[in-house]
Amino acid sequence: MFLTAALRAFPSLFHGAALRLLFKTLTLTLLIFAALGGGIWAGFHALRLHYGWGGGGLAEATATALAVVALGWLLFRATAMAVMGLFADDIVEAVERQSYPAAAAMARPVGWGRSGRYALASVRRTLGWNLLALPAYLLLLVTGVGTIGLFLALNAYLLGRDMADMVEPRHPALPPIGRGSRWLMGLLSAIAFLVPLVNLLAPIWSAAMAVHMLHGQRKSA
Repeated sequence: MFLTAALRAFPSLFHGAALRLLFKTLTLTLLIFAALGGGIWAGFHALRLHYGWGGGGLAEATATALAVVALGWLLFRATAMAVMGLFADDIVEAVERQSYPAAAAMARPVGWGRSGRYALASVRRTLGWNLLALPAYLLLLVTGVGTIGLFLALNAYLLGRDMADMVEPRHPALPPIGRGSRWLMGLLSAIAFLVPLVNLLAPIWSAAMAVHMLHGQRKSA
């Protein structure tokens, strides 16, 4: 079922609503990281002046770039999915109108307030659990594959929940996506987030996949 949902989600990437949402998501995500980079640079600059360290602007720029790259690896998924959550109704509604018109007509709009709460909850969960797992990530580095395995397993759960939150509130009468299916969807999404360039499309693909999963399990029931 989840593989069918994943395959059916691919055409949604070329939908007009998806392209508009991609622009919004990437723009806001890049602005957030630009602001983060500015804050990090200001912090390094203040520390250098306070302690009288040498190196000047080049050292500050290098340290800032390394910090942003490191944080980008850790925070891009959380930031992109949170931003995506604010606009998820656009792509979810577009996919439902195209593939499930009857369900789309009965859908209950989530609204900005609830979308904002879901987005904040997603950020808290992602940062909280990944920070708790950070010591384990570091310890498992010696295994070569342990860190990536733990990262995928944990974030599969977190992403699966995020994806369910995008679609289930629109159809409270439908049975929720099962835990196993959530995790498998989240695993595919987590893998997509690890692939350069593909990770830019991962939030939209994930939302479309969740739509097909929710309505697909109803048809198969």
